[in-house]
Amino acid sequence: MKLLTHNMLTSHVKGVTKGYPLLIKATEVKMSDVEFNPQFVSRMIPKLEWSVLVQAAEELGHRRDLPSELTPNYESNEEFLKQVHRVLLEVEVMEGCLQCPESGREFPISRGIPNMLLNEDEA
Repeated sequence: MKLLTHNMLTSHVKGVTKGYPLLIKATEVKMSDVEFNPQFVSRMIPKLEWSVLVQAAEELGHRRDLPSELTPNYESNEEFLKQVHRVLLEVEVMEGCLQCPESGREFPISRGIPNMLLNEDEA
């Protein structure tokens, strides 16, 4: 699961009012080479919760030089876009789980795929 995906997932367990952001408990993280596409990264940044991305990168030990605040005029800052690209698309959680911040419900991540399916009594 890439951090781009993580940034957009939320818990829908019955009774949960704040199921975002999901906490990451990773047992295996890998780096993948993904071709840099500055236009794609620039278009995705406004759709992100920036603080959630920074927190997730920090939790996984892959924050490096990613700033706490969104860089102004990022569209023309190639170095910044490369940093965001690396965190969004190259850091990949292969095994572990996501945890709902409110209910504590864990959703497993297996072979890079988060299983967000709910049990009948949770829907």
